[in-house]
Amino acid sequence: MKTIYIVLISVFLFTSCNKNNKEYVPMQNENPTAHKVKVNEVLQTGSYTYLNVTENQDEFWMAVGRTDVNEGEELYYDNATEMKDFRSKDLDRTFDRILFVDAISSGPIISKFQPKDSLYHKKKHKEEVIEDIQVDVAPGGITIAELYKNRKKYENTKVIIRGKVVKTNNGIMDRNWVHLKDGTSDGNKSDLTFTTQELVEVGPIVTFEGVVTLDKDYGAGYIYPLVVENATLKK
Repeated sequence: MKTIYIVLISVFLFTSCNKNNKEYVPMQNENPTAHKVKVNEVLQTGSYTYLNVTENQDEFWMAVGRTDVNEGEELYYDNATEMKDFRSKDLDRTFDRILFVDAISSGPIISKFQPKDSLYHKKKHKEEVIEDIQVDVAPGGITIAELYKNRKKYENTKVIIRGKVVKTNNGIMDRNWVHLKDGTSDGNKSDLTFTTQELVEVGPIVTFEGVVTLDKDYGAGYIYPLVVENATLKK
């Protein structure tokens, strides 16, 4: 009887301590592949936040979509893509090794690889939102819907497309990545990606000419079923 009483008291004290600990996350909910790092340095650019971090005495650089991070913070991440000799034009700097991270979290990453109290999380497999955009077809050009519907016809050929700039990611793998929409769609496909050396801002309507490439694998996890490469701006 005395032994049972001692065990019950021990369980009660252990449970009470855990309830008072705000950082406590049940072990069965934690992601076993998650990493914990401490931030040593923060460099901000227009699209990305570059972090110099330490994990188990290993110091390295990582990058996430632009977000607010402070030096000294402890963060968690799981999925990451390593790139070597990566050149950032925004920073005018080459990183011998850098990890591009899908998500960072201020707390332990729980099950199903979802971050708790996420600071940044790249959305995956989300259907595109068809926005209220109406753009006239450029002279000699085609619509985004036409390209998606007849992609095989246009493979390895030059196309001219006019659209609204809805997203940009600059200086990745020595090129800028521009997303256009023109108000047309093939099913839920309304967003078209261009690679270019041109610099454009989000918002304006522009006309690009470039070469259509299908199933393009750039390495490091960058795979595009359809992309318009080496695009140049047309007046």
